[in-house]
Amino acid sequence: MRFLVLLALPLALGGCIAKTAVDIVTLPVKAVGAGVDAVTTSQSEADEKRGREMRKQEEREGKEARKREKAAREAAERGEPYAGEYPGEPQ
Repeated sequence: MRFLVLLALPLALGGCIAKTAVDIVTLPVKAVGAGVDAVTTSQSEADEKRGREMRKQEEREGKEARKREKAAREAAERGEPYAGEYPGEPQ
């Protein structure tokens, strides 16, 4: 019985050894591919990043505009002229 098991063992392990050999050979290729993916940015990723930046800028501009409108409204309620925050705006 042991003899049969010992005869069948190389046949059973042959697939495992071949799989391991393939894994070892393809490992450098996979590592280089992962490194390239980590370093480079795809066009869709760049577009998403640019879209986020644009939305944040629009949010900041909207917030500043609301702040100026509120200050102008409060100045008008007090009967004072609105003195703008930025150079060039009416004082």
